[in-house]
Amino acid sequence: MLIAFTIFTVFSFLTNFFIIGEKCPWEVLHRHKRSWVWNQFFVLEEYTGNEPLYVGKLHSDVDKGDGKVKYVLSGEGATSIFTIDENTGDIHATKRLDREAQAYYTLQAQAVDRLTNLPVEPKSEFVVKVQDINDNEPKFLDGPYLAGVPEMSPLGTMVVQVAATDADDPTYGNSARVVYSIIHGQPYFSVEPKTGIIRTALPNMDRETRDQYVLVIQAKDMVGQMGGLSGTTSVTVTLTDVNDNPPRFTHSKYTVLESLPVQSVVARIKAADADIGSNAEMDYRIMDGDGPGMFNITTDEDTQEGVIILLKPLDFETKGSFSLRIEATNRNIDSNFLSAGPFSDTASVKVTVEDVNEPPVFSTPLSKMVVSEDAKVGTSIGRVSAHDPDTSNSAIRNTDLERFFNVDALSGVISTAKPLDREANSVHNLTIFAIESQDPAQIGKGITLITVLDINDNAPVFAIDYETLLCENAMPGQVIQTISAVDKDEPPSGHRFYFALAAPVAGNLNFTLRDNKDNTASILTKRGGFRRREQPVYRLPVLIVDSGSPALSSTNTLSVRVCDCDSDGVALSCGAVAYTATGLSTGALLAILGLMVLLIVTMRRRKKEPLILEEERDIRENIVRYDDEGGGEEDTEAFDMVTLRNLNVIRDPKVRRDVTPDTPTFFHYPSASRPAYKSLPDNVVFREFIWDRLKDADVDPSAPPYDSLQTYAFEGSGSVAESLSSLESLSTDSEQNYDYLSNWGPRFKKLADLYGNSDGTSVFS
Repeated sequence: MLIAFTIFTVFSFLTNFFIIGEKCPWEVLHRHKRSWVWNQFFVLEEYTGNEPLYVGKLHSDVDKGDGKVKYVLSGEGATSIFTIDENTGDIHATKRLDREAQAYYTLQAQAVDRLTNLPVEPKSEFVVKVQDINDNEPKFLDGPYLAGVPEMSPLGTMVVQVAATDADDPTYGNSARVVYSIIHGQPYFSVEPKTGIIRTALPNMDRETRDQYVLVIQAKDMVGQMGGLSGTTSVTVTLTDVNDNPPRFTHSKYTVLESLPVQSVVARIKAADADIGSNAEMDYRIMDGDGPGMFNITTDEDTQEGVIILLKPLDFETKGSFSLRIEATNRNIDSNFLSAGPFSDTASVKVTVEDVNEPPVFSTPLSKMVVSEDAKVGTSIGRVSAHDPDTSNSAIRNTDLERFFNVDALSGVISTAKPLDREANSVHNLTIFAIESQDPAQIGKGITLITVLDINDNAPVFAIDYETLLCENAMPGQVIQTISAVDKDEPPSGHRFYFALAAPVAGNLNFTLRDNKDNTASILTKRGGFRRREQPVYRLPVLIVDSGSPALSSTNTLSVRVCDCDSDGVALSCGAVAYTATGLSTGALLAILGLMVLLIVTMRRRKKEPLILEEERDIRENIVRYDDEGGGEEDTEAFDMVTLRNLNVIRDPKVRRDVTPDTPTFFHYPSASRPAYKSLPDNVVFREFIWDRLKDADVDPSAPPYDSLQTYAFEGSGSVAESLSSLESLSTDSEQNYDYLSNWGPRFKKLADLYGNSDGTSVFS
């Protein structure tokens, strides 16, 4: 039988002895006596003695004291913490134990034969429990604490709850029983001893007086008795703001310059409010004042200032100061503190306007005047005036860069300085400056618009350059052209034009004119049987008279070209017809042909610079290089026939323009110029051009008598820009007269021959 003994001390005792009969698993066939089996031992923690701490004693009834039985200990802490005397069975703790680290140890004890090490008793298990002492102070694991409570809170308002924990055994004694107390923070706050709830201890604490408190809270075990351990923490309590203070104005006088622009800030005023955040937000308004509509006030949301803004210009000379009554009201009012109100305040604000040196001001910033187009230089048109708000002296200066007008510096009278032309400039915009005599840097500006009234000083002319085509099969009385006119003048009642043939041709037998009474006129034929061979072009002078006072007129020439037309009246070819000799016999024609062949052969044998390559010359030895890159198949613009055709270019295939022909020609060209290609139909324009150039080559005395390549740069008749070539000056349609070249002497004879007009026949005969 194994018996356990413990020694009773102050903190340890023997408990729960049991006698249990068991069968040994390895001795099935033998019956053993019952042995004493123990349940647990107790050992005091934190033992500080010099000797090992005695835990208890084991003894087996098999042990006869003859030293044959040996006691063995195993399990948690065996040999390292707990030891057993193998002879006596005494158990000791060799190290200081900490219950908070490990509260109990499970061990196994057994009695074995010393010689054979065979068990003489079954192995028994027991527990060594570490008995607690008060060796841990309470701790605030969540500290330090931050808390807030609204200002002006009533007495006993909960602020925050604190909690402390004690690592000691709460089931044994009072080592883990904690109570709370406030060490620092009275008389403003208190703490409940058992719960740790902190509450306000004074009513109506004012944030504006003091907004933060630091409390020190203590937690003590052993129910707060003497000898208990304690821990502390800090609690920072902040009083949060409530709207318990109304706004109050302080400053109310401001000065502003009269030159301050509109929408500028005049002043910033602020009503002081001891509250913060949304409780200090406020709205401003102008209640009344002696400057209605002059000012406005808004709230700056960042600074909560009232911003006074200027709405109208200031003028020190008109009003030097303004008085305003402004109200500031809290935007968020707490109904719990209405008794502290009213939450608004008013202030009388005085705005003083400070005088500045201002530039002169025109009595009328924008003046409008009128003047007749035929006004003589020096004619007075009107007067401008300016005054200085500060002084009365200001000189006036005109900035009319073209100097059509003069402005008197003292009187401001505006007069004409040049002849006026309404058609060139109908309205003149004058910028006039008024300069202060005392301070030239002060300049006022005014605008004067002068409208030039029209007079009838421009004669009417053709609306466009007409090109009239007349079919050879035209009937008498047929309308061949309708004409109209334009006039640069602008009469108030509109234009009214009168048309008639000029006096020299009024009774001609070919054409007549009919005024349609609607600013147009029709040209009609008087007869039929017109022939290009007889006369290809007719010049018809038309007189146009306007309705002005006095009336003006001009004579405009209408060119009528005779054309060969089809049955539908579409012109096929126009202009002169080459004369062909008739009545020659076949023999005569063959003789002429043989003569021409002989002449060609002779010319080809001439020893001059050959115009073509010799047959024996190897064409491969000649390399001609052109630094020109074509557009390829996609180049659709390089040879666009619509672009090449220029209807506005009038080409005269009269003669070569660089030489004067000395040989007669079979073709007779009258003195009048050839008709322009733009009047020809699309299906004949190029045919006519080629024929005309062929005729030029035939009558050219410098052309070789053999076949040659003729190249013509003909643009057609479609260019809007018209011809820019100076060679067109040779055309008889040009208005330039070169007859004076004949009077310049022999040196200009060549030019006179080229450009001088030759005598022509009458266009109406």
